[in-house]
Amino acid sequence: MAGRQRIDRVRRQYNQWVANQTLEDYALRFTAKSARRWSSARVANTALGAISFLALEAIGGTITINYGVTNATAAILVVSVIIFCCGLPIAYHAAKYGIDIDLLTRGAGFGYIGSTITSLIYASFTFIFFAIEAVIMAVALELCFGIPRPIGYLISAVVIIPLVTHGITLISRFQLWTQPVWVVLNLLPFIAIAYASRESFADWTRFPGEHGNPAGHLDLLLFGTAASVMFSLVAQIGEQVDFLRFLPRERGRSKLSWWVAMVCAGPGWIVVGAIKLLAGSFLAYFALSHGVSKEHAAEPAHMYLEAFRYVLSQPDLALALTGTFVILSQLKINVTNAYAGSIAWSNFFSRLTHSHPGRVVWLVFNVLVALLLMEIGVYKALEQTLALYSNVAIAWVGALVADLIINKPLGL
Repeated sequence: MAGRQRIDRVRRQYNQWVANQTLEDYALRFTAKSARRWSSARVANTALGAISFLALEAIGGTITINYGVTNATAAILVVSVIIFCCGLPIAYHAAKYGIDIDLLTRGAGFGYIGSTITSLIYASFTFIFFAIEAVIMAVALELCFGIPRPIGYLISAVVIIPLVTHGITLISRFQLWTQPVWVVLNLLPFIAIAYASRESFADWTRFPGEHGNPAGHLDLLLFGTAASVMFSLVAQIGEQVDFLRFLPRERGRSKLSWWVAMVCAGPGWIVVGAIKLLAGSFLAYFALSHGVSKEHAAEPAHMYLEAFRYVLSQPDLALALTGTFVILSQLKINVTNAYAGSIAWSNFFSRLTHSHPGRVVWLVFNVLVALLLMEIGVYKALEQTLALYSNVAIAWVGALVADLIINKPLGL
């Protein structure tokens, strides 16, 4: 008779920082009911702070310059609808049960090993976009203050860390204070252009781009190429639910406000996102028509500098407004990228190594990885990087959504 086998349980090792939930923010488990103490409006505002990211304008501008307005607009509208539909069930389940996208994935058929791999995919999204956003900020620092790019990269990365160490507690305050200023600065240049140069909008709709049809007809091949870049944004729902898991439970009179907050700050981010993509498309054309080179026309700092010149005629003041807007926008998004990355790395390495030094350690790690990407030159290969990543992102999110809306209701 074979002897009895003994299986020893492998216990995880934790740093003492893990006991402080203000720092840890429930990185490895569901969000406790006691932590879901903020109002629905406050949590939604915190999640919506992420829509400030100027990579949207950069993507919209890049695909417009390359493929023309017709193909870019079609790709933006179609992919935005798909992203909204994919984001709705994810946001609903995450907000209802107080779990992040990693735990949602683990329970949706991916299991322990599968969700470990998807944590790495999600972490890749956060540091790729952190790097892209920080490069945009570094360009603004160079334009406004003459700071060399490598030093600007370092400043743009390191300044984020103290804003994220205390999780949603500090991030929610930061987003609340900065949101009104950001909205005003975002709208000002478009109002000024609409008043002084309304014909620019009509001219933009006829822009064929480098490879587009001069007659403005839709080209399915170019539409698909533009859409492949856009699909990388599907993973943004993960960053939204990292905050939506703090929504208070739906009950009684607060049920309507819960649903409004969940829809607007969850899948609803892409509604504003699509507008910003179209804004980037217009501004890229606008910059080109004002003598900006093709190389710089898709860079948000140069886009908005031309636009803010319609707000203030003095070059120095226009530059100051541009710098303020770009820096504020990038701080708002990169606190979200860094926060989401710290949670993703926490989940990935805790399963891989059975130890967890604390979310703050992985926050610093995520920023350092992004800094390395900046120095390598990730922004120069923006389109190629996002097109490659989008294949993995849409496969993961699509499988997750299929499990939530088909398998689970059928009890499979």
